[in-house]
Amino acid sequence: MSIHKFNYTKTFPLENGKRLKGVQIAYHTYGRLNTRKDNVIWVCHALTANSDVFDWWPGLFGEKDLFNPQEYYIICANIIGSPYGTTNPLSINPSTDQPYYLAFPQFSIRDLAAAHELLAAHLGIAKIKVLIGGSLGGQQAMEWAISHPERIETLVLLATNAQHSPWGIAFNESQRLAIRADRTFYANKPHGGAKGLKVARSIALLSYRTYETYGATQLETDADKIDDFKASSYQNYQGEKLVKRFNAYSYWFLSKAMDAHHVGRGRNSIEQALQAITAKTLVIGISSDQLFPLEEQQFLAKHIPAAKFIAINSFYGHDGFLIETKQISKEIAAFLKQAAPGKTVQAFI
Repeated sequence: MSIHKFNYTKTFPLENGKRLKGVQIAYHTYGRLNTRKDNVIWVCHALTANSDVFDWWPGLFGEKDLFNPQEYYIICANIIGSPYGTTNPLSINPSTDQPYYLAFPQFSIRDLAAAHELLAAHLGIAKIKVLIGGSLGGQQAMEWAISHPERIETLVLLATNAQHSPWGIAFNESQRLAIRADRTFYANKPHGGAKGLKVARSIALLSYRTYETYGATQLETDADKIDDFKASSYQNYQGEKLVKRFNAYSYWFLSKAMDAHHVGRGRNSIEQALQAITAKTLVIGISSDQLFPLEEQQFLAKHIPAAKFIAINSFYGHDGFLIETKQISKEIAAFLKQAAPGKTVQAFI
């Protein structure tokens, strides 16, 4: 495992017509590119994750997992706007020599995919064996597979959609309302909006899990208790945990990018855009996902040519795509074997 940084010194045009004067992209690589250059697994990460996929997706990525560095050359790039080494709102604006903060230009999911394309070109990667992503990561993978279908051999989309829903946008806006209510957000300081970000994370958790999840993990056993409930402590803890590793400005811009996700924009229709995908595609949904319900993945599988749809049973809600790795590994392994008959797929644990 190693982390790298790619500095693109030219102007990076954004979908909305604005520009970034150069982009730095942080990325992790695991394993080695084989002589045929046909063992590349490219991972697109979700909202607050980073490029160290072995850290946040164990069970699917690891030494003894389905995607392992002995067999594959695994790449995960930190996305624009994220504070884990790639150009983001806390980066220095070359025009002012001060951090961008709220002056950072708004970007889209399509821009995130364009940055992946730049990095792939820099690394000399012409073909990606498997492109995989869940949630916002799935949105990126989808955009990339539409814009450069010739590069992607197999596409795996988990708990994602072709257009962000009004339900998802409402959750994101509620989180941004919490951030805006924290007046320090407008102070242009590295920790500006921290209290609002804590509340935003608490709101987000309700969309990531379910009634049943909280009932199983946060249920009280003391009938005499009247305060300091487990569920309250959990919300506070998770909010503080994100504040320590993220920032409100990155969260603000990334949530807006997710809201604007629409693969049909400028491509006549969503259906027509999805039909441009030529990769062998597996679409995975989580049965209890309330944020990206199964009908959104069924829609993808219906309109992506010859795509296969699988529903994973889980009571973890949207977070099931990160947790149910045993089931997901089994389904992906079977799909890869079917997509390339005669070739073996590394055993997984």
